[in-house]
Amino acid sequence: MNSPNQTPDRFVREAERRAITSISRTTAWTLERKGLFPKRRHLYPQSTAVGWLLSELNEWVASRESNC
Repeated sequence: MNSPNQTPDRFVREAERRAITSISRTTAWTLERKGLFPKRRHLYPQSTAVGWLLSELNEWVASRESNC
């Protein structure tokens, strides 16, 4: 359950993922395969539409910023 100050989680599609993370599709795919980036999820059964959880992307960005 989300706390009152926390926004609900949602799925993010490719264009927004790219804007949030500032990395290309190829780099995201490579990092995902190495287990270094959040995994994409199918949005519908039997569909090729994918997205990422916004909370996981935000955690990934925060972890990169703390390593700088």
